[in-house]
Amino acid sequence: MYLIHPLYVEDVRNIAASKISWEKLKNKTVLITGASGMIGTFLIDVLMLKNKKSQLNTKIIAVGRNSDILASRFAAYMTDKNLQILAHDVNVDLPNIGQIDYIIHAASNTHPNMYATDPIGTIMTNLIGTQNLLEYARHYEHCRFMCLSSVEIYGEALADTDIFDESYLGYINCNSLRAGYPEGKRASEALCNAYHGKYNVDFVVARLARIYGPTMRLEDSKALSQFLKKGLAKEDIILKSEGKQLYSYCYVADAVFGLLVALLEGKTGEAYNIADVETKLMLKDIATCIAKAVGQSVVFELPDATEAVGFSKVVTGVMNSKKLQALGWKPIDSIETGIAKTLKIMQDTINI
Repeated sequence: MYLIHPLYVEDVRNIAASKISWEKLKNKTVLITGASGMIGTFLIDVLMLKNKKSQLNTKIIAVGRNSDILASRFAAYMTDKNLQILAHDVNVDLPNIGQIDYIIHAASNTHPNMYATDPIGTIMTNLIGTQNLLEYARHYEHCRFMCLSSVEIYGEALADTDIFDESYLGYINCNSLRAGYPEGKRASEALCNAYHGKYNVDFVVARLARIYGPTMRLEDSKALSQFLKKGLAKEDIILKSEGKQLYSYCYVADAVFGLLVALLEGKTGEAYNIADVETKLMLKDIATCIAKAVGQSVVFELPDATEAVGFSKVVTGVMNSKKLQALGWKPIDSIETGIAKTLKIMQDTINI
């Protein structure tokens, strides 16, 4: 596994032991883009453990742009015949790698500094990257495509009390640099529908809440990542707003569980929210939770120009996940247990 820590291993084992239709993956090939990211890493650890425990013989093709990062993240599996790493930019056509039964598209710029400094790449990975993968999928009749989307496709809530179900559509100011991420995700979902309509590509969409966990990278500029980085360094937590943004969150293990349920149980053409409905907190409350856990304080500070451009203007993003729960998904970790585990695992395994 990527992180050899009892709490992390327990998380992976819990998801691998969950009751979903694992038999659908038996002797199948799964291609995962963004494989070295927070979600991709945990997902691959789960699938590789399931291979070991249940003889699924699921072949995994882990795709990422940097071969060194891929090799580092998956060093434990480099001699395992069921894992193949593929250094590849999804904005370029996939090479011919034969039959693929499932494609999970998790590659994307996913943090504010990237939205501001690489706005074109942010859009194109969601447009060209998604199209390239759909083009590959359409040539295999039984290939299922999963598009990882985001709560950000809902835009700004039209009323502060609104809760986002899968049919909700809020406001996005498309005439802004920051719009590249949510509009790119909206366009990727539209592409999935277009390929289904023209080529009958089987697809499902997973719309993720704000995800956190021990596989996240501390160079990530998302607020929660930076809170954790400061906490691990035993420094005060810096909050670059009033912290009144009310969002839904989800621990990475629960998010991966939700992805697998949607992938294996979801209905073709449907979108599924993945969010812990019990975990809806203001940003300042998350900051306070982390600060309290490490004996530090919360400090308010103005963002610099680059940070400000990348920040979301959305102040309410609360999701409804009843649709996914109806398929058998239920999160295991609360925000308190998720944050505590994240801090403990990172403290014991990462040098700040």
